[in-house]
Amino acid sequence: MRRSKPFIIGFTFILAIVIFVWGFNYLKGRDLFKKQEFLYARYHTVNGLVAAKPVYVNGLQVGQVSRLYFAPDLSGDIIVELVIQNKFPIPKNSIAHIFSADLMGSKSITLILGDSKVPVKSGDTLLTSVEGSLMESVNKQVAPLKAKAEVLMGSVDTLIAAFNTVMNDETVKSLSSSIKDIQSTFKNLSSTTSRLDDLATSEGNRLSSILSNTDSLVATLSSNREGLSRIIGNFESISDSLSKANIAAIIYRADSSINSLNQILAKINEGQGTAGKLMNNDSLYRELNKSAEELNKLLKDVRENPKRYVKFSLF
Repeated sequence: MRRSKPFIIGFTFILAIVIFVWGFNYLKGRDLFKKQEFLYARYHTVNGLVAAKPVYVNGLQVGQVSRLYFAPDLSGDIIVELVIQNKFPIPKNSIAHIFSADLMGSKSITLILGDSKVPVKSGDTLLTSVEGSLMESVNKQVAPLKAKAEVLMGSVDTLIAAFNTVMNDETVKSLSSSIKDIQSTFKNLSSTTSRLDDLATSEGNRLSSILSNTDSLVATLSSNREGLSRIIGNFESISDSLSKANIAAIIYRADSSINSLNQILAKINEGQGTAGKLMNNDSLYRELNKSAEELNKLLKDVRENPKRYVKFSLF
């Protein structure tokens, strides 16, 4: 028992030291019992990134930030050491991008995978990028709106100045008069519409009769559709015949005939020819009338005394 007691105490002490070293390195992002790769990224600013923050690839945690320290060249840049515990091959041209992991603004790193066929090795330095802060994002979104608002305010000021210039006392009076005229117009329109309503009410029977007659006419036209089609066909044939006829020649001949008739009438008016003398000479008319009377007397006498003119003999 006396020999085992110091041994137990020594073993416990050594175990405590091992647990302490393992826990310390685990808190720093190092797991002594897993194979790990150490990658580095150089930033001019880390925007509040601290050790032990997770490292993601497509949203899956593959490691964490081990430590941060200033570059030894005194440039002010910050070197971030990343511990990668996942065996996923990371292309050499991948980008270590610092982004906001939550609404509180805590920062983490996501690896934007490149297209290189060569994977990184432990100790390599990655390309870097930093997400803008919330204030920068807001400023980028607000800046165009601010510029538009300034232009709009300038336009509003110009409009107000022009409005004040135009809206003098005379303009206000003219507007008041115009508004009164518009109100009067609306009253007249209201009166007109009421009269139209009364007219429609009183003449409703006549309108119904007109509509029924219209329906009857439409029905009649529909029932006589074939006859109308034939009539339209006949008109089409007539129009085709007229279009084929030599209308100009017909009109020319008619005009020539009219001219000839005018010449004949002119000669008659001048007393030329028998018709002209008959029309213009009363003596010829009287002689003809006298001859007609004598002829009538002769015919009458023949009817009354035929024996004077015709003799019959049997032997």
